[in-house]
Amino acid sequence: MNEPRAGEEPVACARCGRTADTLPITWTCSVENGRREYFCEECARANIRAIEGRLDSSWW
Repeated sequence: MNEPRAGEEPVACARCGRTADTLPITWTCSVENGRREYFCEECARANIRAIEGRLDSSWW
């Protein structure tokens, strides 16, 4: 899931809009409606229960 992004354009957090020139290793990636979205560390930490709640029980 840690595949390089095409063109390595700056990435933006889908929740707060924070941007980074390269994808930080601490950011979370989610596929929603067939589209890859990234969430910064702060947004991911603030919403971890909602993120985990979407996982199949086999993940936890």
